[in-house]
Amino acid sequence: MAKKYCYLFTEGNANMRELLGGKGANLAEMTNIGLPVPQGFTITTEACTQYYEDGRKINDEIMAEIWKNVDQMEKINGKKFGDKKNPLLVSVRSGARASMPGMMDTILNLGLNDDVVAAMIAGNPDPKFERFVYDSYRRFIQMFSDVVMEVGKKYFETLIDQMKAKRGVSFDVELTAADLKELATQFKAEYKKQIGTDFPADPKVQLYEAIRAVFRSWDNPRANVYRRDNDIPYSWGTAVNVMPMVFGNLNDNSGTGVAFTRDPATGEKKLMGEFLFNAQGEDVVAGVRTPMPIEQMAEKFPQAYKDFVKVCGILENHYRDMQDMEFTVENGKLYMLQCRNGKRTAQAALKIACDLVDEGMIDEKKAVLMIDPRNLDTLLHPQFDPKALKAAKPLGKGLGASPGAACGQIVFTAEDAEKWKAAGKKVVLVRLETSPEDITGMKAAQGILTVRGGMTSHAAVVARGMGTCCVSGCGDIVMDEANKQFKLAGRTFKEGDVISIDGTTGNIYGEAIATKDASISGDFGRLMSWADKYRKLQVRTNADTPRDAKKARELGAEGIGLCRTEHMFFDPERIAAFREMICSDTREEREVALAKIMPYQQADFEALYEALEGSPVTIRFLDPPLHEFVPTEEAEIAALAKAQKKSVETIKGIIQGLHEANPMMGHRGCRLTVTYPEIAEMQTKAVIRAAINVQKKHPDWKVVPEIMIPLVGEVKELKYVKDVVIKTADEEIASAKAELKYEVGTMIEIPRAALTADEIAKEAEFFCFGTNDLTQMTFGFSRDDAGKFLPAYYDAKIFESDPFAKLDQIGVGKLMEMAVRLGKEVRPNIHCGICGEHGGDSTSVEFCHKIGLTYVSCSPFRVPIARLAAAQAAIKDSGK
Repeated sequence: MAKKYCYLFTEGNANMRELLGGKGANLAEMTNIGLPVPQGFTITTEACTQYYEDGRKINDEIMAEIWKNVDQMEKINGKKFGDKKNPLLVSVRSGARASMPGMMDTILNLGLNDDVVAAMIAGNPDPKFERFVYDSYRRFIQMFSDVVMEVGKKYFETLIDQMKAKRGVSFDVELTAADLKELATQFKAEYKKQIGTDFPADPKVQLYEAIRAVFRSWDNPRANVYRRDNDIPYSWGTAVNVMPMVFGNLNDNSGTGVAFTRDPATGEKKLMGEFLFNAQGEDVVAGVRTPMPIEQMAEKFPQAYKDFVKVCGILENHYRDMQDMEFTVENGKLYMLQCRNGKRTAQAALKIACDLVDEGMIDEKKAVLMIDPRNLDTLLHPQFDPKALKAAKPLGKGLGASPGAACGQIVFTAEDAEKWKAAGKKVVLVRLETSPEDITGMKAAQGILTVRGGMTSHAAVVARGMGTCCVSGCGDIVMDEANKQFKLAGRTFKEGDVISIDGTTGNIYGEAIATKDASISGDFGRLMSWADKYRKLQVRTNADTPRDAKKARELGAEGIGLCRTEHMFFDPERIAAFREMICSDTREEREVALAKIMPYQQADFEALYEALEGSPVTIRFLDPPLHEFVPTEEAEIAALAKAQKKSVETIKGIIQGLHEANPMMGHRGCRLTVTYPEIAEMQTKAVIRAAINVQKKHPDWKVVPEIMIPLVGEVKELKYVKDVVIKTADEEIASAKAELKYEVGTMIEIPRAALTADEIAKEAEFFCFGTNDLTQMTFGFSRDDAGKFLPAYYDAKIFESDPFAKLDQIGVGKLMEMAVRLGKEVRPNIHCGICGEHGGDSTSVEFCHKIGLTYVSCSPFRVPIARLAAAQAAIKDSGK
């Protein structure tokens, strides 16, 4: 049977959203349950996909089916396209399967031309009707020109403004029929001037061009950005809905409105919405006129309001969720134009889910599935005041690397951030890129803005761990660090100037915008308890400090999946000793320097064990290349030379020797331990001594340190380092006359490790996927530089999302799946986790559930997201 590309509203239902899009499926469903819907048809998402496959053309087979459905629509409605006695006018609207409000295009009043306008007016002598017809005609010409032919709105708005000025009026509604008739003529002349041909009079040509325009809008820049931000695949395409017009602008007994069955901001169970009499839907959305609250509709249209309230109850009971509806009243009669599950704030989403359970409308599992995990971010971080944000205009945009809102005075160095904070000032730290040395300044700042770096850059990872707002990779900034200033959007910003940054959207504002602190309601705890009941994946956290660990525990973390020990080395007292170690000539000298650091490391680990109260703690041994720890300032180099009793030139020579052409693939990770086993010996002693001390203090806890060796690519490499760890650990345990279990595992972050995971599992007691590096090495991308060329990949549709933010399930995922399978064949009880930033991404968590990982680990503030995503994955899995 040939593929069907068009469905009348009577032929579809709510389960066909993949084919009919959300709007088309819901129009069909409203038709099925007997609601007043103008009867039209939907052109499927498959027709859109075919349009792109055919080189942006609608082929003859699809067009033939469209005309056949137009004929049926004409018969159902008793009107005909272009007919002078009873003309059919239609709206043409987009409708993807996922709601994308305002991202694609709509055309209203299609089917009007000079002849139809004249015939309509001749059939109704009421002067108000004449005004309505010309109002509809000029709207159609403007909308068709803008949306279909891509002539800017501004040309037509200028003509409207000129007409109002000429007539001495302020509002469009004050223009007469004669004014609007003149405007329609001016609009057609403007169209010809811009396009070079007459405005199309044939309604069939108008419809063909409008359908093409809606398909084309699937690929417009704002739709592409929205899809990337909301995980909507390009391959889905959009449907097109063609339906007869009903006119809210017919007369004063008509109107249009938008409403929600519950408050989308708070979740409160009450009808919320706005209504405009004598208007079309675009007027409500465009804010051209001030609408009245929906309750006032009862005074003007008592019967239509009564019918509408009844429809609201029917729809919410039917869909068992809060509904967002568009409707029109024509001559006192109600028509439903759209319904969908309404967009809502995270706070409202939690309240609505809990209330629907209490009302017996849904069960706990459905409530868990209703919440978008990503929206929980807004509950855990400060946000901009919505009114203030609406009035502000962004000057630039980077990557929303760590959510939240920040407003403060600009500083350019970590030292200044600390000083200014100590003086009671709020600051935003602006850097070309951050390095581990900036950590104290990053802690002091309200937010962090960087010119370079992607979603897994140092700034992004550290900011997410601290719960600090961060916008990274804003390449439009021209930085002048020497003079403590930068340029953006033609403005120069100096130290002390105020900016605001939005870590969720990546927007940068050149002004102060008021922020509101995060607030968590009782509904949050209730919903998360349901999530914990159904999930199978454990959720751990990436934490390097007791503060982060405690915050993660508060948010539901069940252990630490990644403690990066190098972050502990940057305190001034420790960094000096570590630099001594780097500049030492002999093993003995290195051991003396490391002995100075060990008490600090041990105290750090004890504090982490205390914070975790016996829950698992995975400690990754030193990973970064040594050049990241050496000084760059002349004064620091001189101080190090003095401490080492060496010349400044000698120290500079050592520093120079540490620099590598490709440090991310250089002398780092387990390679450092192969070269300097004494580093692993010191870290092992600190880990084991700390565990013994805490276990003694808390005999009821079960402290089992998990020592993780990074960057392993060869089993013999792992065995070499593991032997050093075991020998040191066992000596420590024997010397303390203690009983302590510990595990030694590895990070799988080099493709070769995944390919040889069966060999590696002979030595490793656990695997943890470091997907930041695994993604980098599988793609061959530098994660700090990929942001420079990835936008071109998005535009060319090579990639739909940043592989460092969303796990590449096809390539990197295949390596992970293979590693888990191979590892379990050799060691059936091996536990496997993920500790890259993907551990807090909801779609990546679902994949981790699918391949059988034991846990996911993510930054503290993403723990609730991972808990909820893990529960949703388990519920979906159990329903198969």
